[in-house]
Amino acid sequence: MSKVKDKLKKGEVVYGQMVLELFSAGIGPMLAATGMEFVLFDMEHGRCDISLAAEMIALSRSTDIVPMVRVPDANVAPLSRVLDLGARGVMIPRVETREQMENAVAQLKYAPEGKRGVALGIAHDLYRPGGPSAFAEANADIMVIALLETAKAFENLDAIVSVPGLDVAWMGHYDLTVSMGIPAQFDHPRFLAAMDALVDSCKRHNVAPGFLPATPADTIHWIKKGFRMISLGSDIGVYMNGMRAFHKTVVDGLK
Repeated sequence: MSKVKDKLKKGEVVYGQMVLELFSAGIGPMLAATGMEFVLFDMEHGRCDISLAAEMIALSRSTDIVPMVRVPDANVAPLSRVLDLGARGVMIPRVETREQMENAVAQLKYAPEGKRGVALGIAHDLYRPGGPSAFAEANADIMVIALLETAKAFENLDAIVSVPGLDVAWMGHYDLTVSMGIPAQFDHPRFLAAMDALVDSCKRHNVAPGFLPATPADTIHWIKKGFRMISLGSDIGVYMNGMRAFHKTVVDGLK
């Protein structure tokens, strides 16, 4: 079991970052060097394709950071493709029903827990196929993350979060507010109620709530509210905010 999954099982908070743009050879190792515990490569909105994902995962595995992938869609077939590349977690976008969640879990777990296809001696097992215990070990290690980002998903919240095999229920805040007719209104009572409902449902079903806050202040606030798998912004946001602050400090200092 990865250190990230183990810590979440114990009720602890884990930190990482979602990467949408900066797919350089060093991004995983650099994040590891800053103390990040996971990296989430985005194939839905980022420029990452399957070949680039394979490269990023392999480079990350040279460190102790846990590489994960947000796939483009729940209907990508096979959903387990990124697991065969060595990803240790999969985020599935736009999960809206219990049936969708059950199907996703089944695709990401080997039998008897699921129906993941078997290919051994490839990237995921570092070209060293294990014995009979390898399948149960892989099932225990892989993290399944549901991205809940529509009003329909929140109508079915408990039904989704209670699916066996789900590890993290992640708040898709921009999409949710658009779906609810309150775009980007993150102080709206209906959005705040959805945040609370997600945390409450996760507590009932021993699932970790996940979120990507934009600022350190927001991060502290939402961790105190119960969110435990945290992306410290995104690569784009953190880099651009850092450059703006650096630039402003220099310009102001020369006045």
